Amino acid sequence: MTTSFNSKKEYKVIGTNPIRHDGYDKVTGRAIYGADVKLPGLVWGEVLRSPYAHAKIISINTSKAENMKGVFSVITSKDIPINNNRDDENISKIQKRILNVNLKRDVDNILANDKVLYKGHPVAAVSATDRNTAKEACKLIEVEYEILEPVKNVDEAIAKNAPILLEDLEADHLGKTVKNTNIAKHFRHELGASDKDFKNSDYVLEKEFNLQMVHQGYIEPHNATAHWDENNHLSLWSSTQGMFAVRDLTAGFLDLPISKVTSNYVEIGGGFGGKTKVYLPPLAAILSKKSGFRPVKMIMDRTSVFQGSGPAPGGKIIVKIGVTNDGKINSGAVDIKLEAGAYPGSAIPAAAVCCLACYNIPNIRVDAYDVLVNKPKSAAYRAPGSPQVSFAVESVIDEICEKMSWDKIDFRIANASKEGTRKPDGVLYHKIGFIETLEAAKNSDHWNSKIDKRNDNKIYGRGLACGYWHNGGNRSTVDLILQDDGNIALNEGSADIGGTRTSISMQVAETLGIPAENIHPSIPDTDKIGFTATTGGSRTTYATGYAGWEAAKKLIEEMKKRVSILWEEPEDQINFDDGKFHSKSSDLEITIEELATKINPTGGPVTSTASVNLSAAGNGFGIGICDLEIDPKTGKTDVTRYTAIQDVGKAIYPQYAEGQIQGGAVQGIGWALNEEYYIEKDGTMANTSFLDYRMPTALDMPNIDVIMVEVANPLHPFGVRGVGEVPIVPPLGAVANAIKDATGIRIYNTPMNPRKILEVIDNA
Repeated sequence: MTTSFNSKKEYKVIGTNPIRHDGYDKVTGRAIYGADVKLPGLVWGEVLRSPYAHAKIISINTSKAENMKGVFSVITSKDIPINNNRDDENISKIQKRILNVNLKRDVDNILANDKVLYKGHPVAAVSATDRNTAKEACKLIEVEYEILEPVKNVDEAIAKNAPILLEDLEADHLGKTVKNTNIAKHFRHELGASDKDFKNSDYVLEKEFNLQMVHQGYIEPHNATAHWDENNHLSLWSSTQGMFAVRDLTAGFLDLPISKVTSNYVEIGGGFGGKTKVYLPPLAAILSKKSGFRPVKMIMDRTSVFQGSGPAPGGKIIVKIGVTNDGKINSGAVDIKLEAGAYPGSAIPAAAVCCLACYNIPNIRVDAYDVLVNKPKSAAYRAPGSPQVSFAVESVIDEICEKMSWDKIDFRIANASKEGTRKPDGVLYHKIGFIETLEAAKNSDHWNSKIDKRNDNKIYGRGLACGYWHNGGNRSTVDLILQDDGNIALNEGSADIGGTRTSISMQVAETLGIPAENIHPSIPDTDKIGFTATTGGSRTTYATGYAGWEAAKKLIEEMKKRVSILWEEPEDQINFDDGKFHSKSSDLEITIEELATKINPTGGPVTSTASVNLSAAGNGFGIGICDLEIDPKTGKTDVTRYTAIQDVGKAIYPQYAEGQIQGGAVQGIGWALNEEYYIEKDGTMANTSFLDYRMPTALDMPNIDVIMVEVANPLHPFGVRGVGEVPIVPPLGAVANAIKDATGIRIYNTPMNPRKILEVIDNA
């Protein structure tokens, strides 16, 4: 049964902006990141990566590297324990311990077995006295390849007689097993009868969109330090959004019990979904064991990050929407083909749900395809799958409004999803705030003001688009300990990449009626806290915060027992409110701080633990309004004003929430205008540095205005909705619609860079 809450509007701690708990360490440089871990006897590891996008590995000769001075060990795929027995029965036995992964595919991604499937695919790894020696040793490894034709996009992948990436793949196509295909999965969501109802539409528009892979752009590269000791215990430190995922996957690859692996928390210099995958820890671990139980450190250089870690998928999307003359959408059909990269598992399940989630459409059909291409295996990137489909759908929505002469916000309001609307997967919405968010956009100063046309030599446009993300729940654990001075030690298992130590502390502080400064959060290793799922999907403030609330309630009940002993009164005669215990039958009163000094004689330390596994979460909606100017001579586009409007449920820490929204908006704008994996004819990426991969900087952006709408999520005690995913979704469509407004011509492909803009201007 799902619990429903009626959250308050005003709080003592929630909604304030205390000094963040991790602020001092990060400002002073005391914070420990993965690259800062230096164990006694540390040696370095390095990876040899494939120069080809698609090739069979004929042979690997490591003898020259092994004999090089300063080299401790060289490994290939045969050194990964799980590869010693890859039969289905053994893999299945190991797989039972690890959910939602394919061990065979994942292990081949971290170290190629018989084929390389993208340029940068690891084929061997070396440990040596120092990093330069390890790099030079990699050059001595002799690999013989049989070069194969690469598959560079979804069209090439599904073409007749296309090269097949995974010959042993048994794909699921609408419940049928299909072999010899690059379509790893095809599934369908269907509501009503969309095909039939298109015939009843007064106007139907169908358009095709193409997008390229993009990178998350985190500053800190992937890294790992591993120490496999003489007791057969493995300790890991890595830049990751999920300590437990690192532990579980590494244990699976190495065929170790998870009790033999400890994953230690370090700070993370950005992730945005890109650090939910495991690349280096298993390699560093094997190198450590083979190097005489020396600890091994590995750090990717920037080129390796681009070539060898997971980007957000590109692909092809076809959108068909039918409307009636009274301004209602009666049918929607979306065909989505996303690039999984070299192995199955793109964001296609989320894309299929998100594509039409903003609108109340009675007849829906979504066909979704997970397509293999010779590029790095894709990974999550803020609201994975949603920006791509939103770009397509919101472009079509705008174009319909233009054809029918309808107001673009009023049309969206008239067709907006609300409580009781079914998403494409058939799930009903709980209470949501999409209409309220649209109304806030309609009433905003930005939407109601004229565009600032500051230069007569430029052309100007304004665009608007909506976005959706379903947010996450899953498993989280929080431990609380009452200290002798009345402060609270808080242990939680979520990696902090968005200020979650503070947002969770604030929820605990609110429950206990004490200042946020009296909470002291920390993130211990995986041996010292209950299982907590990966930080991602905008789940942590929601789910781990919920666990914090549960732990705080338990702590109150335990303290009430101790007060009962002190006062010699029954527990049911004691109330708690705003940090104080009150007697119902007398004037007795005691604060948490006062109680802490008297607690030991009543039974010793007071602690509590709470774990949750939340299946549902509050859905998130956002809107972007974008003004831009274009130089018609060069095609250069500058965003001059952007407003992000989002239903945040309840902003626990408003400054954090605003920062999350601003950051997501900037990333979405970069995706729309400039960013892409530029793939050459041979399947290699040409722009593997931040000099060539054009991300926006502060010099490229105006201040991002933020309007936070608060429609409390009834599934959470404080009304929390995840914040971090939604803001990256609207910018692609908003930028596209603004470019159409400026030029009169619509662009259907990303990035909408100067070359494409000049093409539409010149061909107008």
